[in-house]
Amino acid sequence: AYDQVLHDVCIQNLPVIFALDRAGLVGEDGATHHGVFDMAAFGAVPGLTIAAPMNEPELRNMMYTALGSGHPFMIRYPRGHGEGLPWRGEKFETLPVGRGRRLREGADVALLTVGTVGNAAARAAGRAAAEGVSVAHYDLRFVKPLDEALLDEVGRKFRRVVTVEDGSLRGGVGEAVAAFFNGRGYDVRVQRLGIGDEWVEHGTPGQLYALCGYDEEGILRALLDTRA
Repeated sequence: AYDQVLHDVCIQNLPVIFALDRAGLVGEDGATHHGVFDMAAFGAVPGLTIAAPMNEPELRNMMYTALGSGHPFMIRYPRGHGEGLPWRGEKFETLPVGRGRRLREGADVALLTVGTVGNAAARAAGRAAAEGVSVAHYDLRFVKPLDEALLDEVGRKFRRVVTVEDGSLRGGVGEAVAAFFNGRGYDVRVQRLGIGDEWVEHGTPGQLYALCGYDEEGILRALLDTRA
């Protein structure tokens, strides 16, 4: 199947859309059902766009964007209901490929998220502000290509960065972000939250996010730790 993605689609630059449902930790199904390796597995494939919506309206618009892209396009999204404003009856929007967005202004630490974990991160950023830590929250939207202009902005303004992803840390987005800062010569300390080099067993989504340290409380702890 991996060779099919490489040989039958990406080398030929065909307009195939890969819709990866059950992305990230899948509650109460055990280690065989978690979709935690896709970003690491496919992040090295040339010409493949990888997108991760934060909510239901974004998923809808990413699918619309993929249909018009004319290139291989992968969208990862979790099982179950998403968050976001009502979208039925709304016009479709073409999103700029490889561009993220700033959700919250801040001065002390930059919080970079990708996918639906950004919702818990947004709540944690609000709580951190109440504790005296000013958090700038950026939703990357795209695993590949990364928004280099956004990352340059972060690298120039911040010395402390927290990344959060619902996937494997090894080969993941946080690792790519840290490599980008290093390659650009930015003096940035990156704390990466996600899934370590381990098998995650059975449990509810909330239990598993807490176990892996990137539920709302875990993100809040990381944001507050950056004061030191």
